[in-house]
Amino acid sequence: MFQNNIRIAWRNLFKNKVTGFINVAGLAIGMAVTLMIGLWLRDELTYDQYHQNYDRLVQVLINQEFNDQIGTSPAMSLPVGPGLRNNFGSDFEEVIMASWNSTHLFAIGDKKLNQRGMYVESAFPEMLTLEMIAGDREQVLRDQNSILLNRSMAEALFGSTDVVGQILKMDTEHDLRISGVFEDLPNNCTLRNASYFIPWAHYVANNEWLQNSTDNWGNHSWQCFAQLTAGADLASVNTRIADMEAQHNTEGKPELFLFPMSKWHLYSRFDEGINVGGRIQYVRLFGIIGVFVLLLACINFMNLSTARSEKRAKEVGVRKTIGSLRSQLIGQFLSESLLVTSLALVISIALVQISLGAFNNLADKAVSIPWSNPIFWSLVLGFALFTGLLAGSYPAFYLSSFDPLKVLKGTFRAGRKARLPRQVLVTLQFTVSVALIIGTIVVFQQIDHARNRPVGYDRESIVSIPVSPELSDKLETFRNETLATGVAEEVAFSNAPVTAVYSNQIGFDWEGKDPNTQPLFSITSCSWEYGKAVGWEVIQGRDFDRELKIDSSAMIINEAAYELIGVEDIVGKTIRQGDIEDGTYVVEDTRTVVGVVKNLIMESPWDPVRPAMFLMEPTWSNYLLVRFRQGQPVQDGIAAVEKIYQTLSPSSPFEFDFVDDKYNQKFRSEERIGHLARIFAILAIFISCLGLFGLSTYVAEQRTKEIGIRKVLGASVSNLWAMQSKSFVVLVLLSCLIAVPIAWYYLDGWLDSYEYRVDLSWTVFVLSAILALAVTLLTVSYQSIRAAMANPVNSLRSE
Repeated sequence: MFQNNIRIAWRNLFKNKVTGFINVAGLAIGMAVTLMIGLWLRDELTYDQYHQNYDRLVQVLINQEFNDQIGTSPAMSLPVGPGLRNNFGSDFEEVIMASWNSTHLFAIGDKKLNQRGMYVESAFPEMLTLEMIAGDREQVLRDQNSILLNRSMAEALFGSTDVVGQILKMDTEHDLRISGVFEDLPNNCTLRNASYFIPWAHYVANNEWLQNSTDNWGNHSWQCFAQLTAGADLASVNTRIADMEAQHNTEGKPELFLFPMSKWHLYSRFDEGINVGGRIQYVRLFGIIGVFVLLLACINFMNLSTARSEKRAKEVGVRKTIGSLRSQLIGQFLSESLLVTSLALVISIALVQISLGAFNNLADKAVSIPWSNPIFWSLVLGFALFTGLLAGSYPAFYLSSFDPLKVLKGTFRAGRKARLPRQVLVTLQFTVSVALIIGTIVVFQQIDHARNRPVGYDRESIVSIPVSPELSDKLETFRNETLATGVAEEVAFSNAPVTAVYSNQIGFDWEGKDPNTQPLFSITSCSWEYGKAVGWEVIQGRDFDRELKIDSSAMIINEAAYELIGVEDIVGKTIRQGDIEDGTYVVEDTRTVVGVVKNLIMESPWDPVRPAMFLMEPTWSNYLLVRFRQGQPVQDGIAAVEKIYQTLSPSSPFEFDFVDDKYNQKFRSEERIGHLARIFAILAIFISCLGLFGLSTYVAEQRTKEIGIRKVLGASVSNLWAMQSKSFVVLVLLSCLIAVPIAWYYLDGWLDSYEYRVDLSWTVFVLSAILALAVTLLTVSYQSIRAAMANPVNSLRSE
């Protein structure tokens, strides 16, 4: 029986080639999209699960209140690690202090490489359960002059992973012995960009200022990771450790808490100290899109199968007359559905495999089809079976319900009741499509809104160059020689690139300040020419001046800081910075405000600009900023700068970033989401149009004689086109009316997560509706016009 059902299904599939193609193509595309989204979701939901202790690993975070806002940060003070170990040791198996990911120069012979990595305490590799290629995971960081490399770094430097015992030179001054090599962390790991780990003991031994900070609870410059003991209750531990820092440092009302690794990636956003989600909203969004895209493809199958019901009615009548049971007919129609689904599944897997490279590049992923994973294939086959049953269930039960007497007498008519479900399904299809169109437009509007926001400086033709150890005492020489070439308009130095802030400080005081407030300022130390190099706009006072001795202790503030300080004539006023010692404020530094500049967007373009101070302190410089002359070919300028750099710093590779590129990278996450949403919207519309094309073809066939009679009676082609298109246009208009409020509700909620956001405009909804109508008319017009232009004699001759 099953073989017979499949044989008949094959015949029907090839007999109705247009319907068969639409069904297979629609399902294949829908299943391919769903599979692709499924792989993306799997990658997102398994983030960091590479680590065996994933469910017990945490990072220590702190809530602090500054400028009337509660901020959440992973930046910890040095005493936090020992404090947790000594006071709450029964709750933790390990507590690890760590630096931030930073770049250092490594050399072996003539080969040099800049790589990013971290200083960590010795138990970190074991806590992360790194997969070792060489070396003992528990011992690799016991020697303070050792280093642990990942596979990529070992192969880049040595061409091999058999490197244990080799000596690496770091920053031209430290010799480190390689104690082990670990397998590269997967792409869906938070710490994947760490190419090496160096013992924390080495960090402390070579930084005297660090040795003097062991009891400084106010300096938050490091990270702290931990592993909870088995059975430890996270909420209870959080309650116990919350006020540990507040007992030593009351600034900002600090409150510590543990943030589990399971939330690092998907729930990274905090607002006023409360976790409000994060990337999880995109996971939910794409999960919903995947379900709906597959549903659109299933709707095509249902619609086309039921639309052709009259052509299958006689078959059903004959089968029932000769004894077929309804259950056998249902089995026949479900067999046809499963055959189509099976073909679509094979094609969809091929489409996914072909598209994975482009998809990974677009989504910044490294997903692949797990060919050898039995769980994957079980899910895929179950998914195909579910799709086949979902797509075929309604047609199977509908077609098998026909009365054989009416069918064989010729009195059977599908009627309006049969059309109603198809109309509902078409409306649902275009509701989803229109909502996706609106969502895609709004996402890109939000990106453009932030991208076109005034940034307060000129991003064009500026490069940022990290200062190597060799170059740190030759900055003025570099500047002079670069300006002498004529390629640069200005050269400046700073402690951070223009697109980032590396320091936030408190302890500032000025005349008229409320003693009960403790404001937080972003700090950038720079040279005299910083403003000219970045092209900021001075709105009060003046820029730094190298010729004025007073500027050696000068500062410039941004508009946000000017508003926070609240002193109207701020230029020329003195601002002090210090600390409380034995209940007394001790001044450590005094600076004079010489100017106010427009706000510079140095951090997130989605958030308000924070109060910022620019301090004249050229010796605290880690970056060079070079602005090329207008009209200067950038590549020629880069070549000239590289030559000077290599002359002054021969042991370091020349690396640079365009400031404009670094700024644009701040939009990468939203851009990826927008591009993916656009692709899914296009595919959803395409699938919907496939079904619409099939339905319009069927309707044109059904009304062939009616069209012939109308044409003989004088109806024009335009009249006939309008008659056939009207019903589809009405359904799409209804879809737009349903989609608009749904899209508005969810998009307005999404935009509320951004403090700097675009307003939803009615034009977006109107344009989306017009686009949907245009696509609909293009889809149905071909068949409508073709039927309208046919010779009526041919359609009436059969009577």
